[in-house]
Amino acid sequence: MLKDTGERVIPKEMDSMNMLLLEHVARYTFALPYTKGRVLDIASGAGYGSAFVAKKRKEFIDEMYGVDISPEAVQYAIHNYYHPLLTFREGDAMDPALKDTLGTFDTILSFETIEHVPDDRVFMKRMYDLLKPGGALVLSTPFGKGRDQPSGFPFHYFQLTVEEFKRLFEPFSEVEFFYQTGVTIEPPRKDVYYPLGVAVAIK
Repeated sequence: MLKDTGERVIPKEMDSMNMLLLEHVARYTFALPYTKGRVLDIASGAGYGSAFVAKKRKEFIDEMYGVDISPEAVQYAIHNYYHPLLTFREGDAMDPALKDTLGTFDTILSFETIEHVPDDRVFMKRMYDLLKPGGALVLSTPFGKGRDQPSGFPFHYFQLTVEEFKRLFEPFSEVEFFYQTGVTIEPPRKDVYYPLGVAVAIK
């Protein structure tokens, strides 16, 4: 059994109306139209989202990797979410050798990952290097008090402000910003509080 950290999404052990699960599925559903070619799901966790994408986009995907730093999560994913286009393996998003190990990708999915690493700017450089020219990065993160402020969450190094989040994508050739509240992901509307940001960035 995969240990529940309080943030890990393990659909087989969750109520179908659990909001954390619904938000998780919403992000992967949102990413489907952007997902093609060689695909990397970084910090893939229990593997449900990777398998969901592989199944839904099987006609557009050449191969897909679900990579997570937790060997327990990788083993759980292997045993619970098989798909012929999908390979789960252990790996660290901050490892500069990941590109040599896995190659480059047409699409990278990174949901609720960046707040778990000590240096968000280094993380973004790793993702940029892993993308092929013209490739798409679809990334989400919760907003908070900022990079140098405690987040109040035990597994988060920080939670970026909206402005800090947007600046991370300056190296990309184009970027669209969306915002999430519950299962809704949309362009910003006036006077609506959005706890999470979602970006689609093209290298």
